[in-house]
Amino acid sequence: QVQLVESGGGLVQAGGSSRLSCAASGRTFSSYYMGWFRQVPGKEREFVADISRSGGITYYADSMKGRFTISRDNAKNTMYLQMNSLKPEDTAVYYCAADFRVRNVRLHQRNEYDYWGQGTQVTVSS
Repeated sequence: QVQLVESGGGLVQAGGSSRLSCAASGRTFSSYYMGWFRQVPGKEREFVADISRSGGITYYADSMKGRFTISRDNAKNTMYLQMNSLKPEDTAVYYCAADFRVRNVRLHQRNEYDYWGQGTQVTVSS
């Protein structure tokens, strides 16, 4: 089992940047595929990006490509999401998630993840 704690959210102006962190404790961090999701009230939780166990493979939702960068530091048991060129529509609660299963095919969906953090609010003002 792993415990996940997000940090780094807050209020940002449109066009600005913010970096989220996800600190993991418990089972070996490098054994988890990790992802970021986000959710606004009344909507489904939305995939943002994910990263392989070694950090060598990353994948982004189309609307985040070129603006967001996911990374991880297995020595620090931490994953990051660098968000640039933020837009008001990026306003959401951002969640990190961990998947311990080895999958031949990854669909980048919420139901692939077993462990979740409590979320951190990111608000982008126009």
